[in-house]
Amino acid sequence: MKNHIFTGFGFGPIQAGLFVNEAFKSGNFSRIVISEIDQKLVDAVRANNGCYYINVAKSNGIETFKIEGIEIYNPSNAQDRNEIIKALLQSTELCTSLPSVNFFDKGENSVAQLITAGLKSNKKKVIIYTAENNNHAAEILEQKTGSFKNAQFLNTVIGKMSQVVVDKDEIQKKNIKTIAPGIDRAFLVEEFNKILVTKCHFSDFKPGIEVFIEKADLLPFEEAKLYGHNAIHALLAYLGAQKGYKKMAELKNDKAIMQTAKNAFINESGSALIKKYAHLKDQLFTQSGYKAYAEDLLERMTNPYLDDTIERAARDPERKLGINDRIIGTMRLVLGVGIEPVDMAKGAVAGLIFLMNNINEEINSIKLLTVAQNLWQNTDDEYYLKLINLIKENYSSIINL
Repeated sequence: MKNHIFTGFGFGPIQAGLFVNEAFKSGNFSRIVISEIDQKLVDAVRANNGCYYINVAKSNGIETFKIEGIEIYNPSNAQDRNEIIKALLQSTELCTSLPSVNFFDKGENSVAQLITAGLKSNKKKVIIYTAENNNHAAEILEQKTGSFKNAQFLNTVIGKMSQVVVDKDEIQKKNIKTIAPGIDRAFLVEEFNKILVTKCHFSDFKPGIEVFIEKADLLPFEEAKLYGHNAIHALLAYLGAQKGYKKMAELKNDKAIMQTAKNAFINESGSALIKKYAHLKDQLFTQSGYKAYAEDLLERMTNPYLDDTIERAARDPERKLGINDRIIGTMRLVLGVGIEPVDMAKGAVAGLIFLMNNINEEINSIKLLTVAQNLWQNTDDEYYLKLINLIKENYSSIINL
């Protein structure tokens, strides 16, 4: 029975290839509405009668799916904005999938303003998924919109890899379909859909998207994603860049890099997180569970059909090498349980070299340490000296890869 209405904000690969895709496949939604400010994209989907295509990278190839019956509106247009608000008056599930939480209240017709306008008169129970890769996205959005007794804002842990393919030759080479006729972009997402979300507290409400896995406390799983999935993805990219690879799939055949990644994932990240969260009695935080998690992700990260590039996976090194982010944050976590994160340190060194190449900085061990110190700044951190020493000790082995 189609008793749900979905409204999504932003129309990138996660919104289109995960949330809208799962809402469509469920058969539980009478309407699927999208708010998107890219007028060219809006026009293309509308001209295609509300249909678009996603390309799904599986382990043995790429399969293309057609999603039908989508309504898409641009909130910059007054008439479209009214249609979005009308949909929000009846919606039961929302999803924000924006570049960052900074976009929640950005612009004259912000997402927060639209949600507030729609939910203040919506009498139905509503859940709002936030998919901005921020541990507190739900709380931030609720602060921007105000609380509603009939609405619950949910955080998410999305381990699904995706990309927008914009190169015409790549689209043709991969033999994938563009989002819609008339637009030279294609969504390419992996098949994985085991998404974790905050547990819905409405006892008499059953979400229309049924495949998501509810957790009472998402923080441990957010840390597993940041210090496991994200950390190793970056480590692979930086080591791959140092050896001159262009595609993540090329790493699959490099036994040395894959062994380093596996050691860092299971013996360093895994050991620390299992020690921290074993009391939860969740399968993930056991030796066998985390090992399976790591091995599955290493296969997926190097899937030739997803065809991720080293450049894309390595981008934004200043952020990824931050003191609390994926690589250095993992090293600090591991040091905290008395383990030397030697393999993660190799990724850190490769990442610093990648950053220095990006800014055309001459590379030597002294300048590398200066860059690291400028990035981290906080010399009062209890692990600061250990981090510096690990960088020093692993510099030679990485610069000579």
